[in-house]
Amino acid sequence: MILYPAIDLKNGQCVRLRQGDMAQATVFNPDPADQARRFAASGAEWIHIVDLDGAFAGRAVNGAAVEAILEAANRPCQLGGGIRDLAAIEAWLARGLSRVILGTVAVRDPDLVRQACRLFPGRVAVGIDAKGGFVAVEGWAETSALTVEELAARFEDAGVAAIIHTDIDRDGLLKGVNVEATAALARRTRIPVIASGGVAGLEDLRRLLAAGDIAGVVAGRALYDGRLDLGEALALLASARRQSPERDPRKTQLC
Repeated sequence: MILYPAIDLKNGQCVRLRQGDMAQATVFNPDPADQARRFAASGAEWIHIVDLDGAFAGRAVNGAAVEAILEAANRPCQLGGGIRDLAAIEAWLARGLSRVILGTVAVRDPDLVRQACRLFPGRVAVGIDAKGGFVAVEGWAETSALTVEELAARFEDAGVAAIIHTDIDRDGLLKGVNVEATAALARRTRIPVIASGGVAGLEDLRRLLAAGDIAGVVAGRALYDGRLDLGEALALLASARRQSPERDPRKTQLC
């Protein structure tokens, strides 16, 4: 399982929200590039980036901050938020991004996701943001009638590199990750699943590891406020990889 430290961008700064509420943003670092360097220096394998303003605007808003992160991190980075067409996907991948995350467009235009997967194999992920088991879109401002499982099933054979499953009700609240829902989704799909939302400490990582078949986890607020030490977390996951082979060989790709 891979740990993805999160950098959420609002007005060019590194922030964390509570349950996706833009009015409840806490600034943790005004310099996202500096934050990326800190994560990389601590041994992070990947960095997870979200353009929060872009998610609401439907286009890139914090592009300059993302580019600064890419230059500073020297690590694979994945980006979500406001990526809604093929031109944007191609442009970001050309700038050095390792993977794009498609959320709203995965609901609105699933054919675009399939096309992007064909054109850029291994570099397209789907973000499934769940509220009460249903998929939220437009920066979590709307909830669709589509269930998490239904959306995942649409892309079962599309070549999606990963699904980032976020429990909105827990995001930014340090209430503990929704292991049960994430593990259930992981068991029902061949696509590697990354857990997101609510990580509060090492115990959450242990629970995710015990559940099996979960490819990764995104952590944000817990890293920023010191509840989760990145070095300790990475050591725990490295030890688990050495001791236990992957349970599902279909999910051994780097996630």
